[in-house]
Amino acid sequence: MGKVKVSNIRVYAHHGCLSEESIVGSEYTVDVNVETDLSKASITDDLSDTVDYVQIHLIVKEEMQIASKLLEHVAKRIIDRIITEIQMVDTVEVYVSKINPPIGGDVEKVTVVLSSKRN
Repeated sequence: MGKVKVSNIRVYAHHGCLSEESIVGSEYTVDVNVETDLSKASITDDLSDTVDYVQIHLIVKEEMQIASKLLEHVAKRIIDRIITEIQMVDTVEVYVSKINPPIGGDVEKVTVVLSSKRN
């Protein structure tokens, strides 16, 4: 087994329960960790034998552009697409963070973490 991590994907999106959040938007970061068998890729040096992190990045960017009220909803959509589109992935963990959330306090970010295993 092995892991592929794509860290600190930065996006501007329009998620949130407040109407202002859907209009103005805010900054987010997304981290994705996947587990898969990397033994073949470590020998063949062939991209087709591993998880392509470019594809992970594309999935995250596309799903983050679909507005949702909850970060949990966005994270689940990202997980579902990774499991569906990248057959090599055994488990996936997604961290979606809202930078400077509008919660009336000095908070750097809030983060939702979801994970799933292939059935």
